[in-house]
Amino acid sequence: MQKTIGIIGAGLGGLVLASVLHRHGITATIFEGETSATARWQGGLLDMHENSGQPALRAAGLYDASLKLVRPGEDAKRVVDSAGMMLFDAPGQRTSTRPEVERGDLRRLLMASLPDDTIRWGHKAVSITPSEAGGYHILFADDSTATVDLLVGADGAWSRVRPLVSDAKPIYSGTCFIEIALGAGDPANMASIAAIGEGTMMAVTPGQGIIAHRHADGSVTGYVALHRPEAWVRSVDFRDRGTGLAFIADQFAGWAPHLVHLITGSTAVPTIRPIYALAPGITWLRVPGVTLLGDAAHLMSPFAGEGANLAMLDGAELAQAIHDYSEDTEAALAAYETVLFPRSREIAQQSADNLTLFFGPNAPHSVADLFAKLVSGHG
Repeated sequence: MQKTIGIIGAGLGGLVLASVLHRHGITATIFEGETSATARWQGGLLDMHENSGQPALRAAGLYDASLKLVRPGEDAKRVVDSAGMMLFDAPGQRTSTRPEVERGDLRRLLMASLPDDTIRWGHKAVSITPSEAGGYHILFADDSTATVDLLVGADGAWSRVRPLVSDAKPIYSGTCFIEIALGAGDPANMASIAAIGEGTMMAVTPGQGIIAHRHADGSVTGYVALHRPEAWVRSVDFRDRGTGLAFIADQFAGWAPHLVHLITGSTAVPTIRPIYALAPGITWLRVPGVTLLGDAAHLMSPFAGEGANLAMLDGAELAQAIHDYSEDTEAALAAYETVLFPRSREIAQQSADNLTLFFGPNAPHSVADLFAKLVSGHG
């Protein structure tokens, strides 16, 4: 009899896992705390990497369908200093090796590949304990329960599953984000939007930056990044929107007015988001019947651009291992983790190093150099 498989979290990694399993004729159930697929905005653009996200989509049989979601030309990159002076400018490609797609579009594509009853919405796991009969007993916030033979934590930074295998906890990276957005129709926004170019602009100096993306309709989304102590982050009060935006804009005193306007003209609700990461190289001893993927396994800052891609690859490889070792779950999990650990350690270290490049003493020139290497194929 097939073992029951429970996946905590309906992010991209968990969805790929379920999709590839389904393709192999293996049933899994995803338990998701959000009440529906549209309960929360799923983030902006994601560039699909040729050695991680793209192979994962191929494993799910969705690569060709994903190409219909590509936003051509929006992979353009621009790096400027605080005065708006251009230091690096790469135009978008109509056929990029790392095509850009909207995360929400990709998530919908993955959900559509699953049977209707795969995802249990509104099932927020509040406690998970080993079951006396084997497997794991899950208690949800609505007091409902489930018991599964194989449990996969795909539940992000503050995973409820991670403590079953590791005592590692996320550590504040020193950097926080505040989301920003501009509408395309306001004449007051024209200079700021034009400065972004056709894709993403990064305006950085030591300790802070503004990263903004221009969408095909002319609208802008992005975030302000500030390298500040955790105590400072906790002291910020955004209950009054105008005061909050003014406070953030004050951190950029002396910057070019069209860059500061990306903050003062923002229509996004200003919410401060501290960026946490697990220490590079997290591993755990084999614990029967449970494993992790994505941020639950290797949370890192976004400055390697690998988090979502890596989560999808994790899901695809775990599904393949479960299929290949269909008679031996422990062998499947051991095979998966043997590859997972060294790969995630390398990428997590790269992410930590890039965070230093972005906001270290040599910014913005260090950022311009980084993207020049990436474009030349030497990064």
